Amino acid sequence: MKTALTIAGSDSGGGAGIQADLKTFSACGVFGMSAITAVTAQNTVEVRSVQNIDLSVIRDQIAAVFEDIDVDAVKIGMLGNSDIIQTVSDTLKVYQPKYLVIDPVMVSKGGHHLLEKEAVATLSNLLLPMASLVTPNIPEAEVLTGNRIQSESDMYEACRKILSKGPEAVLIKGGHLKGDPTDVFYDGNEFKVFQGRRIETKNVHGTGCTLSSAITAQLAKGASMPEAIQIAKDYITRAIEKSLDIGHGHGPAHHFHPFYDVKNEDERMKHHSLNNSLSASP
Repeated sequence: MKTALTIAGSDSGGGAGIQADLKTFSACGVFGMSAITAVTAQNTVEVRSVQNIDLSVIRDQIAAVFEDIDVDAVKIGMLGNSDIIQTVSDTLKVYQPKYLVIDPVMVSKGGHHLLEKEAVATLSNLLLPMASLVTPNIPEAEVLTGNRIQSESDMYEACRKILSKGPEAVLIKGGHLKGDPTDVFYDGNEFKVFQGRRIETKNVHGTGCTLSSAITAQLAKGASMPEAIQIAKDYITRAIEKSLDIGHGHGPAHHFHPFYDVKNEDERMKHHSLNNSLSASP
């Protein structure tokens, strides 16, 4: 069985971070492993607090996985600060994963900063040159490039600028622009546009984590980069379409939509409860 390792923060609400990554890996048919960089007290409305994990524990988690299990691909999410970035970079240089997908998590849906501003340069200098793919959304791409992105043509220029920092390829997610979401991919040779469709829902918590994890899973299974992105795009679109109305804020995507429909499952349980009730009647 193919495997994937996520190096990211934990989301106590279960919709993003490590939890979303592991659900996505499982749904996409790969065995998921994790190295937790931070514990967040988080739900669909807010991030209340963050506790970064000790650097030696982060290093040991990554080493423990690599030294026992063949790792087919690695996804990186929330890293928090420069010291964590340095530790992750140094450790991955030892083990040299074949595929490294970096989702440069900076700000939560509720506006909480998950990456210290001074750590952006460290991320750019140490980790981006190691990446097979970097998957920023529009605000993250603006931070990485220092440019405003207000159109698809701006996304092309941002791709060029991010690629100059050393990754093999860039995928800028266009969901923050108006209209149907257009993602732009660039590997230095050609641009490829992945056209999506806008789904009217507030339940988009963890969708960035989920997309990058789905790409990672497909790369682990042997897909080419464009194939991995297209499969992952189809997966996340359906996950948003079937998103879960959980909590009072931005609910999560439905990671296991290929296996069951929530509405059908609810109906099945209602019928099951009714039948049990009838059978128990005198």
